[in-house]
Amino acid sequence: MVSRRIMGALAATGLALAVVAAPARAAEDRAIRAQMEELERKQEALQAEMQELRRKLEAAPPAETKVVEVERKQNVITEEVRKIREALALPETKELKSEYGLGPAASKVYGVTRGVSLGSYGEFNYKNVVSDKGGDDDEFDFERLVLYTGYKFNDTFVFNSEIEFEHILTAGDSDGEVHVEFANLDVLLNKRLNIRSGLMLVPMGFLNEMHEPPFYHGNQRPVVEDKIIPSTWSAGGVGIFGELLPGLTYRTYAITGLDASGFNSGGIRGGRQESIEKAEDFAWVGRIDYSPLEMLTIGGSAYLGDSGQHESFGNDGNGRKADVFTQIYEAHGQLRTHGFEARLLGAWVEVDDAALLSSDKDINPHTTEPDEPDQPVASSQFGWYGEIAYNVLPLIDPETGHYLAPWFRYSHVDTQSDIPSGFDENHIDDFDVFEVGLTYKPIPQIVFKLDYRNQDPKSGELPDEVRIGAGFVY
Repeated sequence: MVSRRIMGALAATGLALAVVAAPARAAEDRAIRAQMEELERKQEALQAEMQELRRKLEAAPPAETKVVEVERKQNVITEEVRKIREALALPETKELKSEYGLGPAASKVYGVTRGVSLGSYGEFNYKNVVSDKGGDDDEFDFERLVLYTGYKFNDTFVFNSEIEFEHILTAGDSDGEVHVEFANLDVLLNKRLNIRSGLMLVPMGFLNEMHEPPFYHGNQRPVVEDKIIPSTWSAGGVGIFGELLPGLTYRTYAITGLDASGFNSGGIRGGRQESIEKAEDFAWVGRIDYSPLEMLTIGGSAYLGDSGQHESFGNDGNGRKADVFTQIYEAHGQLRTHGFEARLLGAWVEVDDAALLSSDKDINPHTTEPDEPDQPVASSQFGWYGEIAYNVLPLIDPETGHYLAPWFRYSHVDTQSDIPSGFDENHIDDFDVFEVGLTYKPIPQIVFKLDYRNQDPKSGELPDEVRIGAGFVY
């Protein structure tokens, strides 16, 4: 109920601001067009004056100085007219940089003067399963090809979207799919307060919003930001964002909740809604980041909301509805200085009604042990990881624009931290991950990656993997 009131209030605020902003922008457009028309009249008058002076020059050479001055004025006005025409019709791209927590390519639309913005990223890799002993688990995968499309109507209204193609093929028995990752309409009011609505990326962790391949190490995203924070994760809703003080940014949204029918022993990732979203239950998510220095960022986020979506749970023939109140908390820090990089992130999940979910007939068995009985949904889950990297090329050539960084990451994940009484813990979902690799960027938009992943569960076996791949962004 509270979430619905929040959404209603924010939606009404956004509509009111849009109505107020539209006439102001129309007046601004009329002023720009009038300015251009006046400049064009001046340009025509100067052209006529210059032609007259050229005729006089043939009879009186001393007029040459005035001709040069008129030509200079004409060139200045011509340049001004060109800029105004581009402001009215053509997108003028500024320096590519991250805006509002999004990756640089996803942020391109905010840097144009007006009009269409296009960007893209993609990544592919070859995986060799070290311990399959001649099995058939090695594979090549063009994991994703993404198109960013946006439109800046004016300085107030901006549409931004991401369309993703995964795993090459969507026909037949392929695992491929095409879906909209996000599609939102922003109302940019001022630096401190802006409004966003639509299908939005949930602002949690390092990678859910900024997941373009040149901006993280490894061919696979960190396992904590897959199982504990279910990246990539988007939801419909409305919210506000901005920069309160220099270096202090925030985002807070009211969004559709997760769907608990997809929770299983491996975590809450299956609860993401990726089609027409059930909107019986809503949630709140908020994030804050602080950069006291350009090289340092610390922050955290929280998600609170029901996930029952008015579904019935239980396999006793008398299924009952449950709220399944779900909480996710995460804290993170990042340091980048003189070629050295370090990241630290921890996340914790709490799920109410876990006993009822664990008794439900629709709970999925663990995918690595398909012959075992269904595994329980834990009421508590957590994970954390630390990562370091160092760009070594400036040690060899201080003037180089290339980037080559060896890196190491340790992760711990336990999606069975606290299980309901009467159920046995699935120890294969309590594991450590050790990763080491190389990241090479000949230019900032292209990356080549090599990495090794060792997975060590509390019991059972998970395979080691070697991957080599590449990615790009523009």
